[in-house]
Amino acid sequence: MTTIMSNKTVTPRGAYPHVKQVGDFIFVSGTSSRRPDNTIAGVDIIDKMGTKRLNIETQTREVLQNIDKNLQKVGASLKDVVDVTSFLVNMNDFAGYNKAYAEFFDAATGPARTTVAVHQLPHPDLVVEIKVMAYKKQ
Repeated sequence: MTTIMSNKTVTPRGAYPHVKQVGDFIFVSGTSSRRPDNTIAGVDIIDKMGTKRLNIETQTREVLQNIDKNLQKVGASLKDVVDVTSFLVNMNDFAGYNKAYAEFFDAATGPARTTVAVHQLPHPDLVVEIKVMAYKKQ
């Protein structure tokens, strides 16, 4: 069993690793669009009053890129993902989430997927969190 934590990436917000490998299976913990400097991708300030627009497409892309970086630490990639669970704060964002998701996975050959609505995520600017399971023969 391998557990991976790195100083060069986002620090987990709790007592868990980003990636855990058990045999040929790789589990990536719930991942957001938070960056190593604690800023969040997909948060657009749209006026002088600080009004924010939370961009589901940008956040989804960043989340999947963060997941890919974590998979690369154990010699895997998004191509090895077999199951995806996504958490959306607002199901009205589903179309934008699907659009960005389709840039990374093909409907016919991609992983199984479940998408659920949640009341909130660990930061008010987060609109999507994704966890995955991958399979990579050792």
